[in-house]
Amino acid sequence: MSANAATSTPAHGYIDPNFPNPNGKHDVPVIIYGYTPSFSLAVFAAIWFSLMLVIHLAQTIRYRSWWFFPFSVGLFFEIVGYVARSLSAKKDPYNLIFFILNYFFIVTAPVFLAAGIYTILSALISRLGSKYSSLSPKVIMWFFVLSDVISTITQVAGAALIGSQESKHKDPTFANNILLGGLAYQVFSIGVFIVVAGRFLWRAKHALRRRDLDTFAIVFAVVTILVYLRTVFRLAETAQGLNGSIQSNETYFACLEFAPVAAAVLLFAGWNPGRCLGSTVRGNKVTDGSARNSWDKA
Repeated sequence: MSANAATSTPAHGYIDPNFPNPNGKHDVPVIIYGYTPSFSLAVFAAIWFSLMLVIHLAQTIRYRSWWFFPFSVGLFFEIVGYVARSLSAKKDPYNLIFFILNYFFIVTAPVFLAAGIYTILSALISRLGSKYSSLSPKVIMWFFVLSDVISTITQVAGAALIGSQESKHKDPTFANNILLGGLAYQVFSIGVFIVVAGRFLWRAKHALRRRDLDTFAIVFAVVTILVYLRTVFRLAETAQGLNGSIQSNETYFACLEFAPVAAAVLLFAGWNPGRCLGSTVRGNKVTDGSARNSWDKA
């Protein structure tokens, strides 16, 4: 973590005494992050998500599981966000453009990850039977993906407006509230999804075991909770507003933003949904023993 993260933040914003403001064209008077970002964390994250993107894309192509492609889009967003963050850390933490790119792409990336997760439940229900679920695969796809779209549009609008207000040196509170609304709706929709998915997995536990999908089901549940944890963190951070105690401490960011997402994408790299569930959301039944761990594939 950056040593500067622990430095006290003045009322008007954080200024790094060890990093003078270059006062360039796109620089603002204070570091909006609330600290000077850690270069090592940003570079590690960019490399990590790049590696995961290659693995996920390769498996998407190999297993022709195009329905899981939104997950790769989310990984691409993570990469762009952390590259921008590394530029903030190394080149100019006062640069507004770097901050906006970092904020926009890292905040919205899990929306695409969630879309992939929603589709997995629909695929599981299609293969194991609707009798185990309180909702049909079609309803799950429409409701939760539509919720994802609404959340995405709201978060994108909020993040864009925050950048616009900061560039004009205006109060970003209204824009922050828009982003807060998008995150709150996402927390709500994922919360509902967890209840629906949990009920399905419990009722279908014997069918999952018979079809050798019990391990994948556990991975699916863990990934869902990790993405939910990250979204709850972002909601709490946004509720405090810029320069809040959560937003101004990079340790929270590393442990509750980067770490959960990094672990989630690693788990699905090992237990890839395309390998475990097949190339389509609906269709072929999964045969016994066909969903082994992807790490076991030679």
